[in-house]
Amino acid sequence: MSFKYAGQKRQVFENFSLKLEANRIYGLLGKNGMGKSTLLYLIAGLLRPGKGAVCCDGIATYERRAETLQEIFLVPEEYDLPSMSLEKYVRLMEDFYPRFCREVLERCLKDFELTSDLHLKALSMGQKKKVYMSIALAAQTRYLLMDEPTNGLDIPSKSQFRKVVAENMSEDRTLIISTHQVHDVEALLDHIMILTERELLLNASVADIMERYAFEMRLPQEMTEDVIYAEPSLQGNVAMVRRTADMPETQVNLELLFNAVTKGLVK
Repeated sequence: MSFKYAGQKRQVFENFSLKLEANRIYGLLGKNGMGKSTLLYLIAGLLRPGKGAVCCDGIATYERRAETLQEIFLVPEEYDLPSMSLEKYVRLMEDFYPRFCREVLERCLKDFELTSDLHLKALSMGQKKKVYMSIALAAQTRYLLMDEPTNGLDIPSKSQFRKVVAENMSEDRTLIISTHQVHDVEALLDHIMILTERELLLNASVADIMERYAFEMRLPQEMTEDVIYAEPSLQGNVAMVRRTADMPETQVNLELLFNAVTKGLVK
């Protein structure tokens, strides 16, 4: 598909193709202006491609059929909530999302240290994010899209966010998290997509990345040819290296991986 905003000459996407699989938690990474949010809006049917189509289970999302929208929930980076009680808002959601689960909602709110007797207009921005993400998980849609979900959350809340998502993901659900705050979500992800203008530089599972590369500390004298990319730290160099069979698996350092990929050091 191809897409550009009205009145702009630059194409955000041109002949862009992507297939998403079920039962994945995708991390969508990219520099500012690369189209991460735009891609989420296209998937959600809020934008219509100028050429080609974005389809959910074979149906173009821009048609905005009820049966399609009932399976997609978008948590944008910025939003406001109506001036009403949480209970009234939940009743509206229950009418549209057929699998909306109050038990999931209550569990998420409890993990976020919130109660259900809230008035939405009285909440801080961080509290609104927690409430809306709780509703998004309780809706139990097959496709959940989150744009910068940890922006505005304090350090304890970011830990709560990871716990809430991990405990309430079902096997038939696909989650896409678009973020710059990679350390907030890297333990959740099982697939990484790095987006640049008009194309994906990387589209790989975390398992595949861990099989091919290791992320470790290296002293200056240990900077051998197997080092793909490194950044200095107080303890030495944080390095991304080619993994050999005798090396243990390491957790993926998304910041290091992102920098290596965008510099053209990893294909």
